[in-house]
Amino acid sequence: MHTVHVDLAERSYPVYIGRDLFSDPQLLRQHLRGREVAIVSNVTVAPLYVPRLRAALGDGGRVTEIILPDGEQHKTLASFEHILERLLADRHSRATTLIAVGGGVVGDITGFAAACYQRGVEFIQVPTTLLAQVDSSVGGKTAVNHALGKNMIGAFHQPRAVFIDTNSLHTLPARELSAGLAEVIKYGLICDAGFYAWLLEAMPRLLGRDDSALAEAIERSCALKARVVAADEREGGVRAILNLGHTFGHAIETAQGYGSWLHGEAVAVGMLLALRLSVARGWVAGDEVRRLEALLREARLPLDIPAGMTPSMFIDLMGRDKKVVDGRMRLVLLRDIGDACIVDDVTGEELEGLLGAAQARAASPC
Repeated sequence: MHTVHVDLAERSYPVYIGRDLFSDPQLLRQHLRGREVAIVSNVTVAPLYVPRLRAALGDGGRVTEIILPDGEQHKTLASFEHILERLLADRHSRATTLIAVGGGVVGDITGFAAACYQRGVEFIQVPTTLLAQVDSSVGGKTAVNHALGKNMIGAFHQPRAVFIDTNSLHTLPARELSAGLAEVIKYGLICDAGFYAWLLEAMPRLLGRDDSALAEAIERSCALKARVVAADEREGGVRAILNLGHTFGHAIETAQGYGSWLHGEAVAVGMLLALRLSVARGWVAGDEVRRLEALLREARLPLDIPAGMTPSMFIDLMGRDKKVVDGRMRLVLLRDIGDACIVDDVTGEELEGLLGAAQARAASPC
């Protein structure tokens, strides 16, 4: 087992990475405030992992199971309210601990419910998808979606601990694995050129679910995110670099309907757009676009925007993004591989040119 520490003073917490993490029940129990627990999962994940988690919790406590539908389309205020209703109905106190078992949807909703229930209770993340393991489970961002924008309703609420059991990746659908790899690639692009170079060589092993390669990718991703979060917990500055490709990607997810495109798929296309814009500004060499295209293609991720999505649709949805400040759209671009920057001076002409070319590529039969 390896441990990454997220250093946030009194809100610091460990990220445990290993196999069969719940074979030592005391590891979990030391992070429980009391004997009241609510496990939140979904209909797909719960049969695989909730019995194992309950066994680790042992007898003598009170456990509520809250099972949600599966899918991004259920990351809603209705699901959030359902969790709160169950907590109230079962008379959970402020000493309760919520445990999120599942992907990013479950983790985000559970964390938001924990932030709000009785003005804040503790929660633990048990992410079971690669994307959740390397991204959404670490950092304390919690939210639900709205028809007008992704993750627009939420709170910052740090978990008590994160348990990443790499065994869960062996049952993960191939498309979900690829979606998680998009976020792994992001870390190399924004702040670690050496890690990016490693990914160019290691991608076949990652796709083959080699345990040592996956563990290294997860640990390095979590360590990079922990470093950024420790420097800027509430995204007032440098933490925004973690959003490389996300403003474009969120526009795709919103336009296509949540769940049609996986988050990592939309982010992959968004990162490619951000890199192309960085090249157009003369900051990054043009051959880096071809290199990223090859890596995304090898990871079985999309390269083109959805057919029929126009520049005006993009710009309208991007203008509603929560990263817009005082009417100015903030985007993450690259000065070089491993060197991200936040800009708020991208012009409408730049966006229209970038997105018009992307629309033409998506429409091309070649």
